[in-house]
Amino acid sequence: MKKVKTTNPELLNLIRFLKKQSTENKAKIWKDIAERLAKPRRRRIAVNISRLNRYTNKNDVVAVPGKVLGAGNIDHPVKVAALAFSEKAKEKINAAKGRCLSFYELIKRNPKGSKVKIIG
Repeated sequence: MKKVKTTNPELLNLIRFLKKQSTENKAKIWKDIAERLAKPRRRRIAVNISRLNRYTNKNDVVAVPGKVLGAGNIDHPVKVAALAFSEKAKEKINAAKGRCLSFYELIKRNPKGSKVKIIG
């Protein structure tokens, strides 16, 4: 059976960008995230706010190679980079004085990927 790859041009560009940044900055974290994003949609990660609250500390930087959903609460500020956010998740992260980032913004701020946690 033929292997079907994603046809979303924005996602393909993001995956290429992450792989390029991985080799340029010698940061394996971006390659790992790119490989997770290249998986089929049905195997992509969905993370609830409650999980972010459980596994992060104040002012942590987190990468989610998938979608952040709004179930649960968060009681400390975190910077979260993800492929997509639900509206409720954005509201809750911003209410906790956190930030919702794209992967492009995260790489611009931290090209080496140091102190970035992958949750999912």
